[in-house]
Amino acid sequence: MKYLVGIDNGGTFSKAAIFDEEGNQISVASVPTETLTPKPGYTEKDLNELWRVNAQAVRQAVEKSGIDPSDIAGVSFSGAGKGLYMVGYDGKPSYNGIMSTDTRAWKQVEQWYRDGVNKKVYEKTFQEILAVQPVSLLAWFRDNQPEVLERTKYIFAVKDYIRYMLTGEAYSEYTDCSGGNLVNMMTKQHDRELMTLYGLEDCYDKLPPLKYSAEICGHVTREASEKTLLPEGTPVAAGMFDVNACGIASGLSDEEQMCMIAGTWSINEFIGKKPVTNGTVDLNSMFCMPGYFLIEESSPTSAGNMEWFIRNLMNYEKEEAKEEGSSIYDLTNEWVASIEPQDNNVIFLPFLNGSNEDALAKGTFVGLTAYHNKKHMLRAVYEGIVFSHVTHVKKLLRNREIPKSIRLSGGAANSDVWVQIFADALQIPIDVVGDKELGAQGAAMAAGIAAGIYKDYQEAVSRTVKITKTIYPRPEYKEIYEKKYAAYRAVIDGLSGAWEYFKN
Repeated sequence: MKYLVGIDNGGTFSKAAIFDEEGNQISVASVPTETLTPKPGYTEKDLNELWRVNAQAVRQAVEKSGIDPSDIAGVSFSGAGKGLYMVGYDGKPSYNGIMSTDTRAWKQVEQWYRDGVNKKVYEKTFQEILAVQPVSLLAWFRDNQPEVLERTKYIFAVKDYIRYMLTGEAYSEYTDCSGGNLVNMMTKQHDRELMTLYGLEDCYDKLPPLKYSAEICGHVTREASEKTLLPEGTPVAAGMFDVNACGIASGLSDEEQMCMIAGTWSINEFIGKKPVTNGTVDLNSMFCMPGYFLIEESSPTSAGNMEWFIRNLMNYEKEEAKEEGSSIYDLTNEWVASIEPQDNNVIFLPFLNGSNEDALAKGTFVGLTAYHNKKHMLRAVYEGIVFSHVTHVKKLLRNREIPKSIRLSGGAANSDVWVQIFADALQIPIDVVGDKELGAQGAAMAAGIAAGIYKDYQEAVSRTVKITKTIYPRPEYKEIYEKKYAAYRAVIDGLSGAWEYFKN
């Protein structure tokens, strides 16, 4: 039996998981990563620390697995897309890594829209420009700290940086770069003219060569082997944007399927042979399966908002649950289940880390009275996160038939209570994918193709993907959630003129 290693870098943890050829998770190690917030709207990672944490996670996963490391056939990666990770000519980070929740570049995007640059870019990339994309962040450095760009040799996504540290070789990868507005979708290449449109022509030569997700991009070096316990010379595949990884690990391998990922980001997606260029969706990128496009609606408005709520408003309950040997999530689910949706009229806008409505929008509770308590607020958080997904899904469904079901992964998929809210609000059955690290699993599938264990992604899906349950919508809740969603939209519309006050 051979084994595959998937390394996944999300917003708060770096994870490494080992899988056998049938997709069974043998071991996983998760190490927290510190988010640096030097200013409001800035979210960064110390890249030296990030590599140390990744190496630690891999080492722990190998040690916990009990396998002979020589049986590891390949390694690959999944990582949060967008953001910016730069390495200098000295081989060291030229700045902290900038995360996909950073909003500092909103002015650069606003200027491109005023000047009509976005329309010219869309003709090449089939995407709107987001403040969290690398092009926007590069423009921010051009305008504010040009010396950082001068000392930068390579522009990476987060997983490309970890791969570089593991192999010593620098490559870009299609899913991340196309999702970051860095690829001409017609030519499937980096484009000097595209970079000139952004005013970033000097950055063109800093973009490493492009590779497909399952292509080999080097081998584990001796130095990296000593840190990770991965055998020196193990083949390393390019890997993919985490929305691709969770999608393919959920079985998103044909045009019928549709997926949602409820983690830090609200990710909602399907794949097609052609991009959607009618302006109804914001993002088209290249999928990990060559020949397919990922049609995506996303924003940092999902389960990360609940983590904030727990961290700031449930410290006592969290400590109590720990002392009792239970999980805080068991309690949050119990609280939410204790209140029927029609009995709670509090609305929560899940914009603590950014918004899919307005770049300046902020997280908000509306409708609180002295009657309400934390249980009502938490119910509103669960529902507000679902409603943000619903907004995205409605946009996607303008371009395709309603699917028989939608596959859900991410933190929310671990809660039957939460999954039921998804099903009731959408009135579509929700498939829950097997409980394992899906980002790492998607990465391991790419590693398996690179190592020759799987012929292609379809074979990898057929051997490794398992649906554990399907939760069906309750028709009697359809009208209730339609009214609640209408109230959610009314709050967003009503506050549209207020966000300018909060821009600083």
